[in-house]
Amino acid sequence: MSIRHATSGAPSLRGDLCEDGVMGNPTSRNLRHRTAVVTATVVGTVAGLAGCSLVDPPPPEPNAAAEVLAGGLATGDLAKVAFDGATPADATAYVTAAVGTLKDVARTVKVASVTKSADNVKQAKASLAVTWDVSDSPTDWTYTTDATLRLADDKTWHVVWSPALLAPALTATEKLVSVRVPAKRADILGAGGAPLMTERAVFQVGIDKGRITPAQAGSSAAALAQVFGLDPAAYTKAVTSAGAKAFVVALTLRATDPLAIGKADAVAAIPGGVRVADKGVLGPTPTFARAFLGVVGEATAQVVAASKGKVSAGDVVGLSGLEQRYDSRLRGTEGLTVKAVGTSPSGEATSRPLFSQEPAPGKPLTVALDIPAQTAAEAALAASAATPTALVAIRPSTGEVLAAANGPAASGQGLATTGRAAPGSTFKIVAALALLRAGLTPDSPVSCTPTVVVDGRSFKNYDDYPADRMGQIPLRTAFANSCNTAFISNNGKVSQADLASAAASLGIGVDLDLGAPAFLGSVPGEGQGTEHAASMIGQAKVLVAPMDMATVVASVVKGSVVRPVLVLDNPAAASFPAPARPLQAAEVVALRSLMGAVVTEGSGRVLADVGVTAAKTGTAEFGTAIPPKTHAWMVAAKGDLAVAVYVEDGVSGSKSAAPLLKAFLQTYSG
Repeated sequence: MSIRHATSGAPSLRGDLCEDGVMGNPTSRNLRHRTAVVTATVVGTVAGLAGCSLVDPPPPEPNAAAEVLAGGLATGDLAKVAFDGATPADATAYVTAAVGTLKDVARTVKVASVTKSADNVKQAKASLAVTWDVSDSPTDWTYTTDATLRLADDKTWHVVWSPALLAPALTATEKLVSVRVPAKRADILGAGGAPLMTERAVFQVGIDKGRITPAQAGSSAAALAQVFGLDPAAYTKAVTSAGAKAFVVALTLRATDPLAIGKADAVAAIPGGVRVADKGVLGPTPTFARAFLGVVGEATAQVVAASKGKVSAGDVVGLSGLEQRYDSRLRGTEGLTVKAVGTSPSGEATSRPLFSQEPAPGKPLTVALDIPAQTAAEAALAASAATPTALVAIRPSTGEVLAAANGPAASGQGLATTGRAAPGSTFKIVAALALLRAGLTPDSPVSCTPTVVVDGRSFKNYDDYPADRMGQIPLRTAFANSCNTAFISNNGKVSQADLASAAASLGIGVDLDLGAPAFLGSVPGEGQGTEHAASMIGQAKVLVAPMDMATVVASVVKGSVVRPVLVLDNPAAASFPAPARPLQAAEVVALRSLMGAVVTEGSGRVLADVGVTAAKTGTAEFGTAIPPKTHAWMVAAKGDLAVAVYVEDGVSGSKSAAPLLKAFLQTYSG
């Protein structure tokens, strides 16, 4: 009986063995038999005993499994997650497909809480906090999802698979789709708040392939290209390579453009030819300050690539000028809608919104350009189609650049504000200031000779310099008639540094951020011999833009340095430094006297009848041609208006530039 009891009662023996670490108190009569049984039993069970603690270890906590799930949902790789109802590979494949158009959007998934079931020790719930960085705005798409976890027989926690682990109530047929909502692009405004770059009515002209057969596409494209003078081969290739139902735009025309109106019948006569009414961001006219304000259009491949995901193909962006520089400000912040799209049990397409973010419109940019002034400037330059020209008009009292016009031959270059050319004798305003500071006055005698030699190089006056203004003459007369030799012969009285200082006092040769592309002149602070001598008449290494010479005139008119104002809300303007040597009242009076003499007795007499009170002409040799070509300049002041005109290849300031300046002032009074 004792053996049968011991054999069948092995489990009770474990209890006996673990009581105070000794056997029970068997009688001597059955001790021998008990010992034998114990020996056999211990051999079979000793491996399971550990310090006499034979209770099963508790199951692991579900938190670790929840963390693994969160990491997998964040990366899209669920290979390390144990699922019930799906394999890790199937779950990964679903998530990869279901993120849809949000595949490149960064997301984070964190375990918010893990709670065990009160009535089932083998079940728990994990709450996951999900965040998608869907846009550049501070607002993210956030939500929570719940995961059910179950304790498997192998004592590990499994996640019960559900598509809703990725997003709320998501089903097996659904995926996430993000739809971008463009913001309204802001205007660029001019003087008085007048809209310069704003939405205007346009026509998109092109071939609608949905209205023709594939065989007609090539001939229709070639015909439309011929109507508007486009490259037939390039447009035909664009049309034939586009989708079967595509509308391929050939060009965009203002609704008021004579081409849009006059060619309407010709477009309609071409199979597939259409004009589609639309809106486009344009200036007041096709040429209005185009180089300065810029162009708006669909983002190029280069723009998309450089944006690092902020711009997509088809987005409307600034492609040049201020529209490009301030694109993010003008474009605003696009909105976003995230939807779950799929199929209902009956096979119908479904779509339900999950998140939306309203677009924020762009912020307008205000510039100083005045529509009447810019229009008058462009009209004055319109006839000069043979050589690049530019005109800048500044209001001295405020520094506002009212006009920054480029002639038709400038080929889209912003010569008015960014050009670089030798200013020629208009720079004598700067040289005169340096000489005044060296002790000369407008009445000081200077020597105007046919030629003067400096370090072996001979300098002369322009060919038609008046013979009766030669010899010992007052500085005023030399300035009024632009005697080169008079200024060059006095180069020893001022250093190159003195010239640079005088230039800075009048607003050029400084480094400032005007909030727009601009060149504020370059006047070397060091120079000797012939280089310094040539600098006295605005050649050698002296370079300016037309805006710089208008600034010089404006500074004389105002009586203190003028900083050009291109962008009215330019934050950098508040920190513009004063010149190291500001203009003095006596210097201003003298400069006005010198520039006034140009109009009353010198090379600017042609401007007297349009109210000009101060002026200066200039020519500057350039290039390697013999005889050399010359830039022609004219600068002038009329009331609260300072104007500079530049002609790249002209005869002289009075003959080439003055007529353009006069035409401007005859139209625009300021």
